[in-house]
Amino acid sequence: MTPKEVLTLASEKEVKMVDLKFCDIHGSWQHFTVPVGELSEETFEEGLGFDGSSIRGWKGIEASDMLVLPDAATAFIDPFIEATTLSLICDIEEPITREPYDRSPRGVAKKAGDYLRSTGIAETAYFGPEAEFFIFDDVRYGAASNESFYRVDSVEGIWNSGREESPNQAYKIRHKEGYLPVPPGDQTMDLRNEMVLTMLDLGLEVEAQHHEVATGGQAEIDLRFNKLLTMGDHLCLYKYVVKNVAFKNGKSATFMPKPIFGDNGSGMHIHSSLWRDGKPLFAGDGYAGLSQEALWYIGGLLKHAPALCAICNPTNNSYKRLVPGYEAPVILAYSARNRSAICRIPTYSPSPNAKRVEFRCPDPSSNPYLAFSALLMAGLDGIENKIDPGEPMDKNLYDLPPEEATNLHYVPDSLRGSLEALAEDREFLLKGDVFTEDFIDNYIELKMDEYDEVRLRTHPYEYFLYYDV
Repeated sequence: MTPKEVLTLASEKEVKMVDLKFCDIHGSWQHFTVPVGELSEETFEEGLGFDGSSIRGWKGIEASDMLVLPDAATAFIDPFIEATTLSLICDIEEPITREPYDRSPRGVAKKAGDYLRSTGIAETAYFGPEAEFFIFDDVRYGAASNESFYRVDSVEGIWNSGREESPNQAYKIRHKEGYLPVPPGDQTMDLRNEMVLTMLDLGLEVEAQHHEVATGGQAEIDLRFNKLLTMGDHLCLYKYVVKNVAFKNGKSATFMPKPIFGDNGSGMHIHSSLWRDGKPLFAGDGYAGLSQEALWYIGGLLKHAPALCAICNPTNNSYKRLVPGYEAPVILAYSARNRSAICRIPTYSPSPNAKRVEFRCPDPSSNPYLAFSALLMAGLDGIENKIDPGEPMDKNLYDLPPEEATNLHYVPDSLRGSLEALAEDREFLLKGDVFTEDFIDNYIELKMDEYDEVRLRTHPYEYFLYYDV
């Protein structure tokens, strides 16, 4: 929509309030709200002011004034607010220079698209994420100097098979056996349907929904692929819908990668492809029907994977998921169909338009704008430098003989390890000023603080291991 069309929509829907949403470095939506009378066509050009000093990782208090610039194309009527509210996703600008704020993730995504076009390699990058999440019935946690605990619960959790539920009707999903059961084993079908229908009403394109492998209501809703910036917007809206539909129904949804020990975590496999002159750049006569450019793209992903993990797996908890044996790929290899490789080439369709690369290690705690942009920059670096991905690995990489397994390379096993990789391998992100030195230095500092917050705290299981030493 244009600004004028947004104002017409607001009038037709009798909108009372306008909610201005923007994404912080950690991938969370922030917002403030104004009466509809404050919105005019000029607002889309001039912006509205807010204090950026309280946003994590942004401005200091000495330079806190910032502007939000609403994007008319992102307008939707918010289904979760009682007063009729128009929501707009915003860009961030400096109020004095009117330059885009270089720590704004949406701004990074815009620059990534600009850089892609400047290379002449392609005009369009498409991304299709598969974001997984858990749906719990009760969540409790706390940490203090003398105690630390968490407890999550789900009516379908196998740990409740003996609980008095007056009556307990069984159908509890066992660990690692939650993939595609029908009701009554799948007890969140209606909830996921409500999420999908809400997304469709808001203009998102949904391909499928289903229960995932883990117990505890693990789920996946798949969005149809879209352009980089648009998919970043859509995934933020996706998370907003999932959390609010669950909350409205007395449940709690989380995109935390590994909330349950001993069961599968939540990943976010990301499919990507490049198009030039309206044609798929990744289709060819090479391995798995790929072009040479696609293979070089994979070479870039594999080369920069340790640094990419800092952005695509950005939490301490992410590395509780990135371990062998739980379907989370940790081995730097590529293959057609093989889900134990970090890069997979889906073979569902022989159509050239369907040729794409699936990067399987990311998780949904990542900021979508940053994750998609970083993956694009790594792939482009592979094409620009003709990085050979090596031979494909068409076998189960978790079950190799010892002499073969010693030749494998892995992603980092901690947030600290991935941040150290990013500190050393950042040049590919700096091309075209897509990511800046300031952004990366600030990001590493923020995330290293998170790493230390966990490293310095006594873990409850340490009492089990060490109290009687």
